[in-house]
Amino acid sequence: MKKTDLYKNEGLKISGQMRQAGTPDRFGGAAGAALSRRDQRKQEQAQGLVAFAVKLDGELVKQVHARAAARQMTLNETVAELLGKGLAAA
Repeated sequence: MKKTDLYKNEGLKISGQMRQAGTPDRFGGAAGAALSRRDQRKQEQAQGLVAFAVKLDGELVKQVHARAAARQMTLNETVAELLGKGLAAA
């Protein structure tokens, strides 16, 4: 083999090893890894949160989403605030 062929083969070998190595945890999916559903449920239960599913009119949902985006709040926080105000007024 020529010397250039040896270098070429070594380069291919190194690039193959780099592809198989994967992404380090600090950059990959583990960097911002979300909790599993079970862990998330346990964390929410510790905070006293309870799942509450309802069916609402589409326009109302759009308004709630728009309000949450305008205030830079999560949808859960916005709905909790609105329900709290509504129940206090009733």
